[in-house]
Parts: sequence; C-alpha cells; structure tokens
Amino acid sequence: MTRATLLLRLRDANDHEAWSDFLRDYGPMLYRFVRSRGLQDADAADIVQDVFRRVGSAIGRLEYDKEKGGFRSWLFTITRNRLYTYFEKRKKAGPTGNDTAQLELLSQAADGRNELSEQWELEHLRSLAAIAMKTVEENSDPKTWSAFRITAVEGRSAAEAAEELSMSTGAIYVAKSRVTARLRAEIERLEQEEEA
Repeated sequence: MTRATLLLRLRDANDHEAWSDFLRDYGPMLYRFVRSRGLQDADAADIVQDVFRRVGSAIGRLEYDKEKGGFRSWLFTITRNRLYTYFEKRKKAGPTGNDTAQLELLSQAADGRNELSEQWELEHLRSLAAIAMKTVEENSDPKTWSAFRITAVEGRSAAEAAEELSMSTGAIYVAKSRVTARLRAEIERLEQEEEA
C-alpha cells in the first residue's frame, strides 16, 4: 500500500487496518520526536494521541500534493503546532529555560529548515530503517540475518560471528554485505512508495 493509498483509506474512520498501519508506521516516530523536545513520557504520549486525533479529524480535508510537501510535512506542522501550544501553556504557568528555548525553536521551524525540522527528518529515516529491518529480517535466512546482526548491529567482529554461527569469516562478510544491500533497497522502495 502506498502512502497516498493509506491516506485515502484513513478518511474512513472505520478502516481499522489502515489506522493500525498508520499508527504502527508513524507512532514510534512521533513519540521519539516529541520526547526529543524534553517532555516526560506521559506528556509526550498525550501530545502524540492529540496529534493522531487531529489527523483523524482533518484527514478528510487534506489535499495530498507531494509537490507542496506531502503528508509528512503536514504531519510535522500538526505536531509542531501541538508542541508550541504545550510549551506556551507551560510558559504561562511558570516558564523554565527549556520552555522558552523550545518555543523559540518551534517558532523558527515555521519559517523553514532548522534543527527541529532536521530532527523530524532524522526520526523519519529511523522509522524507515526500522520498517526495512523488520521486512528484511522476515525475508532472510536466520543465519544470514544473525551474521548481519552480530557484526553490524552489535558491532562484534566477523571472527566472533563466524565462531558463534559456525561459518567462515568470509561467509560472515558476504552475509553482512547482502543484508546491507537488501536494507538499502528496501529503504529506497519505502521512500519511493511514500512519494507515490
């Protein structure tokens, strides 16, 4: 399912599969992004829930146009506005240095690229990488995936992986290379799907 198809399906509040896919794909990204602004767990969860509620109420009015920035930009705007409101309320209640700094950063983000929008894009790439890793792992030989995980994720040596998996060091390098190539291809596929 392309992002555009998913967005059309989200207009039907009763399409539980589409909403489940949306929450799975965007929930962790939103949560990490909101937490990166210094919020506690409960506050971050509340803001993410509110963002999803706002998406649900506004998705019917969204005109999907990737040339205008597309869905991800729209979602960023909703999230940024929710964060701005949160920090504005906190500032009125008794500001902290972080509240003021976050408000300034959120205001700058409305004008163009800054640290906040770069953080948003980084979280998006992390999200794509997580989805790609799950897909590639599910479609890989377990031993090949283990060779990749041990060397690329855990950072252990090829010799350690070879000993643990009863494989040659050369086979470990080949497995790591193949999985890395499949991950790159899957991330590219996800990015193209998102732009469709």
